[in-house]
Amino acid sequence: MSSSRTTMQSNLECFLDCITPVVPARLLPKTSLRSLNRLWQPWDKETVEYWSLGDLWNRYDEWSAYGAGTPIVLNSEESVIQYYVPYLSAIQIYTSNSYRGERDEFGDSVMEIEENENMWRWWDASSEDFVFEQDNLWHLRDRLGYLYFQYFERSAPYGRIPLMDKINEAARGFPGLMSLKSVDLSPASWMAVAWYPIYHIPTVRTVKDLSACFLTYHTLSSSFQDSGEQDNEARERKGEGMALPPFGMATYKMQGDVWMCAESRDRERMISLLSAADSWLKQLGVRHHDFDYFTGIRHG
Repeated sequence: MSSSRTTMQSNLECFLDCITPVVPARLLPKTSLRSLNRLWQPWDKETVEYWSLGDLWNRYDEWSAYGAGTPIVLNSEESVIQYYVPYLSAIQIYTSNSYRGERDEFGDSVMEIEENENMWRWWDASSEDFVFEQDNLWHLRDRLGYLYFQYFERSAPYGRIPLMDKINEAARGFPGLMSLKSVDLSPASWMAVAWYPIYHIPTVRTVKDLSACFLTYHTLSSSFQDSGEQDNEARERKGEGMALPPFGMATYKMQGDVWMCAESRDRERMISLLSAADSWLKQLGVRHHDFDYFTGIRHG
């Protein structure tokens, strides 16, 4: 996405817009609609839009190499383009029971590998029943599906590799990371992306606010697309693709008032995004290490 901004956007709004991936939207053939898990696709439609995980990762390719440029207004006379590199902080991908993927290779075994305190896990087992709610639009009590892949980053920021490199590394053992479609995924599928600042152009005096880091949460399933009314602007964007904005967020080292515009609802939005991320993790029973660090949660 471009680094342009509208004059009415706050710095926070501009950041969220610039780091929102827009992926090519495809239409599922009518012959394939009957194969969908109707509990995961609860609306009655003749067509279903989807995207592929491979296309999603492609949106992070350039960002991983050069950073995502975000225009930041420091004051009425000074502005910079701040660049952020995305890192895969956490991901869980639940697939339909009918998706076999690598099951033929692993059978019914359990594979767990821990390397440098990073966790790669796959197993062929169903999850426990749960109650899931998202903005009161959908209520489901059923199984999550099969946990095809999960990853939780535990290393320090300086020891991480950019998101695209991490995905390419993981896809060597889990090719479904490139081939799976959003309609194949359970509503419980999600990822968190950590955004760390690297440099800004032009170089200006040291500004503490430019050291702020962000942790954004994104759903990976088609179940949350078109499940409610969308405004006209969002519908128009479908022409260029499907936007996957973060539903949750946490921040770190956010000081001063660069990110908090008094004339906007930035503070309320940040509180809402933080609450959504916290609620999501609690509903899935997940401990997310970066979230704990960003929010100052300490476990005994």
